[in-house]
Amino acid sequence: MKKVRVYGSFQALPTSYEKLFGEAHSASNIFLTLPWFRNLGDTVLEKTTNVRIYGVESEDEHLQPHLALPMCYEISAKSVLAPRRLTAAANYYTSLFGPIVGARNSCASNDLTLVAQAIAAEQPCWDMVDLHPIDAGTPVFTNILIAFRQAGMVPQSYFCFGNWYLEVNGRSYQEYFDSLPSRLRNTLERKRKQLARSGRIRIEIFQDGDDLDSGIAAYEKIYNSSWKEPEPYPAFMPGLIRSCAHQGWLRMGVAYVDGQPAAAQVWIIYNGVASIYKLAYDEQFAQFSIGSILTARLMQHAIDVDRVREVDYLTGDEAYKREWMSHRRERRGIVAFNVRSVNGAFAALKHWSKHALKNIPGFIYILRKIEHA
Repeated sequence: MKKVRVYGSFQALPTSYEKLFGEAHSASNIFLTLPWFRNLGDTVLEKTTNVRIYGVESEDEHLQPHLALPMCYEISAKSVLAPRRLTAAANYYTSLFGPIVGARNSCASNDLTLVAQAIAAEQPCWDMVDLHPIDAGTPVFTNILIAFRQAGMVPQSYFCFGNWYLEVNGRSYQEYFDSLPSRLRNTLERKRKQLARSGRIRIEIFQDGDDLDSGIAAYEKIYNSSWKEPEPYPAFMPGLIRSCAHQGWLRMGVAYVDGQPAAAQVWIIYNGVASIYKLAYDEQFAQFSIGSILTARLMQHAIDVDRVREVDYLTGDEAYKREWMSHRRERRGIVAFNVRSVNGAFAALKHWSKHALKNIPGFIYILRKIEHA
């Protein structure tokens, strides 16, 4: 027999969950690892939300977790009319989300149904449950839709963002470089040679604790001098960098021009996938194409040294990503409405109204569910 147990923080999880997170089917996904969630929880989620982790466990003397679904909810609602929302333990820092499923769990769809039923039965009730961003091309996406439908809620999916990635296919960096668009290749070669001849550029790749503080300081200086908005949670990135360095996952590149930090990128290498997580450059060095030169250097390291099978540009459809990557996929969200509650029914209709022309059958389905609620 299995049961669903709820935990209030990532630190509160029993040690047996470390094995579950470590052997999960999503082992190539940094965003479903325990170090990722612990840093996100400590520096972001627990400051603004209540964390709520649903675990499916064997009901015997040995606590054996089979599946975990990390969720959270706002500490205080904006108004009494606002729907009571349970959301994924994820935000704009997160590029992929989903349940953590044990590698030998052949009953994952049944376990998801158990979690969905437990969520649907809680009191006070949740008006809506929102999970995002999920890989739309995996069975888990369909299984989540089915699980919440079987639990009596009305699930709908929505687009989150495009995700560009590179399939390395065993190539060397030089072979990959030769396949790039000619305009990008020519720019990289010209700028690299100019800077190399002048002796003005130096690139350093930080991987572990050695000089990590100086690397973080350089990254923050560059980020604060870039076009990007200030980080809303200043402790998140230093925490992530240190956590990844501790695990051996960090590849943080910093390019210096005339000894000054000019560009920085945080790459994460995990189980054969290189995730390009953060990048920034000081705009006073823009004429050197310093960001592209640093990308090329880290790409070379990921392909020739780390021997990754995939490079992932993560969140967004920015045009420049198409030049470096080979494939695109979509990340989607799933929102499940509790149409038995007034706020849940209203939220369902409001959601449909945004997609009215595309989803007439969905609207009819929602109305029927409300009528029979």
